Amino acid sequence: MAKKSIKDLQKKDLEGKKVLMRADFNVPLDGTTITDDSRITETLPSIKYLISNGAKLILVSHLGRPKNGPTPEFSMAPVAKRLTEILKQEVKLAPDCIGDKVKTLVNGMKNGDVLLLENVRFYKEEEKNDPEFAKKLASLADIYVNDAFGTAHRAHASTEGVTHTLPAYAGLLIEKELTYFGKALSEPKRPFVAIIGGSKVSSKIEVLKSMLDKVDTLLIGGGMSYTFYKALGYNVGKSICEVDYIETAKEIMSLAKEKNVELLLPTDILVADDFSADAKTKVVDFKAIPDGWEGLDIGPKSIETYVNVIKKAGTVIWNGPVGVFEIDQFAKGTFAIAKALADGKAISIIGGGDSAAAIKKAGLVDKIDHISTGGGASLELLEGKILPGISALLDK
Repeated sequence: MAKKSIKDLQKKDLEGKKVLMRADFNVPLDGTTITDDSRITETLPSIKYLISNGAKLILVSHLGRPKNGPTPEFSMAPVAKRLTEILKQEVKLAPDCIGDKVKTLVNGMKNGDVLLLENVRFYKEEEKNDPEFAKKLASLADIYVNDAFGTAHRAHASTEGVTHTLPAYAGLLIEKELTYFGKALSEPKRPFVAIIGGSKVSSKIEVLKSMLDKVDTLLIGGGMSYTFYKALGYNVGKSICEVDYIETAKEIMSLAKEKNVELLLPTDILVADDFSADAKTKVVDFKAIPDGWEGLDIGPKSIETYVNVIKKAGTVIWNGPVGVFEIDQFAKGTFAIAKALADGKAISIIGGGDSAAAIKKAGLVDKIDHISTGGGASLELLEGKILPGISALLDK
């Protein structure tokens, strides 16, 4: 997994060179106003490193899911404006991401200049990883840098295709992701604990199986717990349950025993008579979920058990909340885990997605060692898959 990064490039390698950098500027928008610019700020270390070493920086990203070519609502214009404000230098927006007009702008760049290309997904060829489209993108630059971990699990023209033409390096954000995940998965500080939550076993089968080869303890929470309870022969009431995956749940529990991994399910559950903020609730034993009620969070005994496991851990990877944390009365379990990670001594790694959102909601972002910027990409790393946008980069 060791890849060359831009730190392997010095001023003499970068000065005057045109660098095409894939970023993940897929920011949330309210009209043309960016409501959360963290995806922009996360790429700043790479941007500043490249321009301070005299590179002519050409940024490329997607935004949203445009279906029919160029549309104003998916323009990168708000990102160019925000980058201009943050960097305190003009970041021009190109009218396109390929073509003669873009080449003219690139040829007019001075060392340290920054140009943002228009949304790369205005072209269907991007997601098809069309070789000719990739060559047109690559023709703009001398060096390629990928700093978009959130799209690294996709083999697109701007993440994989361009690496067939240009020398390809990891940006500092991708380097950080690989360092944390690489170390945790290959040489973790033990005890190594994985907390796997979320609503469905089906979306986490490969993660669960992969983690059983690595961890000492596996904590399970969230909606997927009820499929495991059903596999053990217990009633789950109205709780979410994937009947088609009961055998899978049995197989995972059997594998845990075989590999001597401690697999913990919640022992008590907060159940509700309705999926709503004003539902009636009560705490029940996991073997006694009543008909007509559904489990929406782990109970106080389970919280205590899970927090104690986290306190003793050396490394913790967390992927998926253990309750419906978006509704306050079902957020206690998820927030207790977030706080235990923040207060604990373990190396804490959050696998993006809903877990990252929960950490943000709990106001504990600064107390976590690493919060992944790519939910899908981090999930595939945890599954042991090779990410095309990473494997295409130069090896150390």
